[in-house]
Amino acid sequence: MSERASVPKEEEETEPETEQEPVTTGAQSVIRALENAETDYVFGVQGGAIMPVYDALYDSDINHVTMAHEQGASHAADAYGVVTGDPGVCFATSGPGATNLVTGIADANMDSDPVIALTGQVPTEFVGNDAFQETDTVGITQPITKESYFAADSDTVGDDVSEAFALADAGRQGPTLVDLPKDVTQGETEVEPGSPETPETYEVPEEADDENVQEAAEALAEADRPVILSGGGVIKADASSALREFAKEYEIPVITTMPGIGSFPEDHELSLEWAGMHGTGYANMAISNTDCMLAIGTRFDDRLTGGVDSFAPDAEVIHVDIDPAEISKNVYADYPLIGDARNVLRQLFDAMPRAPDADEWRDQCQTWKDEYPMDYDTPDDEPLKPQYVVEQFSEMTPDDTIVCTGVGQHQMWASQFWEYTEPRTWVSSHGLGTMGYGVPAAIGAKLAAPDQEVVCFDGDGSFLMTVQGLSVAVREQLDITYVVLNNEAVGMVRQWQDGFYEGRRMASEYPWIPQFDKLAEAFGARGFTLESYDNVEETIQEARDYDGPSVIDAHIDPGENVFPMVPSGGDNGQFALNEDHLDMI
Repeated sequence: MSERASVPKEEEETEPETEQEPVTTGAQSVIRALENAETDYVFGVQGGAIMPVYDALYDSDINHVTMAHEQGASHAADAYGVVTGDPGVCFATSGPGATNLVTGIADANMDSDPVIALTGQVPTEFVGNDAFQETDTVGITQPITKESYFAADSDTVGDDVSEAFALADAGRQGPTLVDLPKDVTQGETEVEPGSPETPETYEVPEEADDENVQEAAEALAEADRPVILSGGGVIKADASSALREFAKEYEIPVITTMPGIGSFPEDHELSLEWAGMHGTGYANMAISNTDCMLAIGTRFDDRLTGGVDSFAPDAEVIHVDIDPAEISKNVYADYPLIGDARNVLRQLFDAMPRAPDADEWRDQCQTWKDEYPMDYDTPDDEPLKPQYVVEQFSEMTPDDTIVCTGVGQHQMWASQFWEYTEPRTWVSSHGLGTMGYGVPAAIGAKLAAPDQEVVCFDGDGSFLMTVQGLSVAVREQLDITYVVLNNEAVGMVRQWQDGFYEGRRMASEYPWIPQFDKLAEAFGARGFTLESYDNVEETIQEARDYDGPSVIDAHIDPGENVFPMVPSGGDNGQFALNEDHLDMI
């Protein structure tokens, strides 16, 4: 990913490789461990306790991106990991630096995103004495990481980092953290860290039990109303191609979870798009009526299932997951298949005795598509609809455009009205639902894939939480288009207050909001304002053409809500298509 000069092949063959200088300090060992892991980018913020590590980074080819806030560093690293599939790396100092990373680490943990966080810590002799900028970083982060390490020795700190890197990437991906006391990183050592390796006790199930696979395949082949539920684990396992091959060969309709968006092309006739609280009506109807569900790489969270008792009530469930802890945790698995999603899909492909006899079922799914289309009205006498803005962007951009979002109504519109056909092009906060994720995530995504277009949809509330990240996008000259779907409110909260709290809009509307186009210009980005349908396409094109970060302040209808909607804990088959339907559920 880094922009380094390429060496002609002939020179590569004749010139000897440059030997690395031996490490002499713990900090140099930390950086050497990252180099051994082929790290290209680090996102971070300097500070006292992490300063020895930054000093060692001075002599490295690793690219460092100075973020405007440590939370932004963790989100940028998270998005980098989502797009590349390899762990993103973030740095922070001790105390507030480390605690500012916590939201991003928790976010990565909920979404199984590969991140390694390296935090400075006060010298070991001060640990526990309430020293300046001391916090128990390991204690704070242990519940939200795959593992948190306290580096206790200059001779082993490099291997701690190598192991943390490997563990973040292995099996079910997730965040790890290494806390680095200043005396350990400043201490002398001659020990070279090894390449990233997981602990000897860590085992990853690669393939499912053959007998279980055979039984699951026979159940799927016998089904009259089969569906595939493709989760985020399909993308993380690089199993999208295997999924597409399997679904098309056996002609089984495909539903995705929200994290699974992009794992199956939404323009294919078998696609029912994504299911859950704000998923399509046809996806939720299919889930409610299927008799056999092949669920792959999903943890069946409550935003997907609604009420667990009413979720897929008639279905036998085949659950493929690399983490045994997810099997029957929320939804009982009749056929548990523990293993890597790509490998298990290939096992199932070979084990299928025949395709299900499901012509009538596919016709029924198409009927639901016709009955519950994802459409909306655009009256001339009403303000700009956010759905239209998203759709126009989708039509005007390449298929591999990466879409990042914050969290709120804008996130739902971006997932509903953009047509996703490729994996790793949807980058958002799912399990934790972190407002402010979008601005820094777009930075990480763009650096991960510099040749792909990056568009970030944000809400005015979410945008304000991390708007300082614009300074980073400008400084790094990143060509990102930010679109603020501006309804002058925390829109999703306002929607819930209208729907479930008798319209008592407490602390959800803004009596004043900045002019985001002018704010963008103050940061050095290009600013645009969008207020009507007349210039939507022109403004989008102008923002895309600008070589650098741009911000479109799109003033949308403040009364527009997200539908379909399944009330929290409700039956997926009982979804509301508008406010009137919501009153009837």
